[in-house]
Amino acid sequence: LTAGGWGGAGRSGAARRGARWVACPVTVATGCREVAPAPPLPAGAMVKETIRVYARVKPVGRRQQAGIYSVDDNEKTVSSLEIIVPRDLADGFVNNKRENYKFKFQKIFDQEAKQDVIFESIAKPVAECALAGYNGTIFAYGQTGSGKTFTITGGAERYSDRGIIPRTLSYIFEQLQKDSSKVYTTHVSYLEIYNECGYDLLDPRHEASRLDDLPKVTIMEDPDQNIHLKNLSLQQAANEEEALNLLFLGDTNRMIAETPMNQASTRSHCIFTIHISSKEPGSATIRRSKLHLVDLAGSERVTKTGVGGHLLTEAKYINLSLHYLEQVIIALAEKNRSHIPYRNSMMTSVLRDSLGGNCMTTMIATLSMDKRNIDESISTCRFAQRVALIKNEAVLNEEIDPRLMIAQLKKEIQDLKDELALVTGEQRTAELSQEEQIRLNELTERFLEDNDPESILDVGPDMRKIKYCFIHMKKLMNHSRISENKVFSQNILEEDTSMQVRKEELKLKELLQQRDSEINILVNMLKKEKKKAQDALFQLNAVSGDSKALDQCISINLEERQSPSTHVNLKEAKDFSCSVRRLPFLSRQTGAMSLGCQEAFEVFKRDHADSITIEDNKQLLKQRFAEAKSLGEKVNEVRNKINHLKGEITQRHIQRAALAVASPSEELSKFDPVEEKLRAQIEEEKKSYKMMFNHLKGLKVEIEHLQLLMEKAKVKLQKDFEVWWSEEATKLQ
Repeated sequence: LTAGGWGGAGRSGAARRGARWVACPVTVATGCREVAPAPPLPAGAMVKETIRVYARVKPVGRRQQAGIYSVDDNEKTVSSLEIIVPRDLADGFVNNKRENYKFKFQKIFDQEAKQDVIFESIAKPVAECALAGYNGTIFAYGQTGSGKTFTITGGAERYSDRGIIPRTLSYIFEQLQKDSSKVYTTHVSYLEIYNECGYDLLDPRHEASRLDDLPKVTIMEDPDQNIHLKNLSLQQAANEEEALNLLFLGDTNRMIAETPMNQASTRSHCIFTIHISSKEPGSATIRRSKLHLVDLAGSERVTKTGVGGHLLTEAKYINLSLHYLEQVIIALAEKNRSHIPYRNSMMTSVLRDSLGGNCMTTMIATLSMDKRNIDESISTCRFAQRVALIKNEAVLNEEIDPRLMIAQLKKEIQDLKDELALVTGEQRTAELSQEEQIRLNELTERFLEDNDPESILDVGPDMRKIKYCFIHMKKLMNHSRISENKVFSQNILEEDTSMQVRKEELKLKELLQQRDSEINILVNMLKKEKKKAQDALFQLNAVSGDSKALDQCISINLEERQSPSTHVNLKEAKDFSCSVRRLPFLSRQTGAMSLGCQEAFEVFKRDHADSITIEDNKQLLKQRFAEAKSLGEKVNEVRNKINHLKGEITQRHIQRAALAVASPSEELSKFDPVEEKLRAQIEEEKKSYKMMFNHLKGLKVEIEHLQLLMEKAKVKLQKDFEVWWSEEATKLQ
């Protein structure tokens, strides 16, 4: 390992931001012995164990002076690290300062340990637990520049320098492809905690150039004290490539700064979480697990580093959050402690389950063994020893389908029925037998007929019989009530029928009287016509003096008086039919306007005073409809243009991001004139869209008002015609 790959030494921020993980098959040679993985977990059991603590020693740089330490791997289960701090003669002869410090870890990885050995020994067992349905957490703790980010995320120079996160993703998706017996779904999230504020590094709606542009994540707690992170997106990853792309996207947004201890120091805590859900086909049980991979910001002594300004503020927040983390660790290590201060910081709230909860947690203590940082390494080891005292209770996270629960409850009900039959000595079915129903019917009827107020209906301690008696009693009551209602309804029906017959008789009498009056009118009209014809014939005979003609006319008149001709009868029939067509009561009886009434309505409407107003409103309404249609098409065109401009801005962002990946050393200008021009066009189109939309709303109001006026005018015209028609009918009668 080169010194440039550890703790950011020798790395520039641009090089780290341009790094990208690529999944490719590369064989990595290891220089350390193999370490046996953790034993498999029992299925469905609760696992109680302390947090596993490992130590990793960072290689000492060329210009650094190495401290004195030794690693003892002779013991089977644990390894020992001994740090020796020689006494300084400048402190005087009387010096009670401690010289030897000895700490125990699950395993200690010395300076020659490779990244693949770290993964196989530390991360692989936790990843296997996550695949089995248990929650897991791996976090690295140490001072600034001790190699936390290199261990968790990895280096950017070589493929073999990949850290725990990319190797875990590769291992998980490899196992998912091998296991075809279950259906798996994988999601990832990336949370950054910077100055006690949470930020979502994977939000798809923001491509941030600054940290403030990212959406802020807030903590919500439900009544069951479960932590929920608001505004933290959960991105689905179907394969390893998608997951590594999301990891790269989050790493480019992390806060990185150059400090005296580290040229590319991460100034925030980052939590990369892998969510796994699995279900067997046809099974009702779903397993859900999550794996937290935590890269904590490094602690530093401000008096030693001498930072100031913005870096000093960041150091204050980092040290404060790590102090709260240590308070939680101390509280968990004490047996009689009732309150654990999880809420003091955002990081401890998010990692509540990982610290003393439902999780299998592993800690990696990163140590820098040069003489200048030996005191901080001892502090890190002490912190690790306190963490090793914490016990977690990991539970298999399974959810049962409600359908399976229903089947279990049905089985339990059947078992209870069997126990009841065993106690009572009789087998009870869901329904009563026919004989039992007849017997209960007789008992119920006898109970209702009995006039004794102290009579009792005894059916025994059987809820089926009691319910049946109540139902039968209700049926009897309803039947008696229905029979009474039937008799009453028959009487009412007979009265209604007689009243209806009387009304029909009255209507027929009125109709006959009207027909008689019409016939009398027609007879009088025929008499008048005959009298006129007789007077004309008498005048003609007096002028000509033709007695023969006079006799013929007289005979003809006498014949006409005795028997009217068919010609007169046809004329009378035509006059009668015309008079009948003019009568208004026929059209009212049919419920629809007759042909003559429709013709009269058209004439009345043409001469009515409001007809001109109706036609004007109709033309104006057509004009407004045409304007609204044209304006709506323009509004749609403007909207499509705005969407097109937004798409161009998105393409511009993609091009700039691709350029940043291709040439990470070049600094791209933050100001993009093309993007500013597109945004200005969008603002102009939005103003035009708003103005046309307001005009369209005004047209809609005007169209609705015109429709209302036309409806009122039509109703008034109809009422005026009905009044006129009734007056004309009255005059005719």
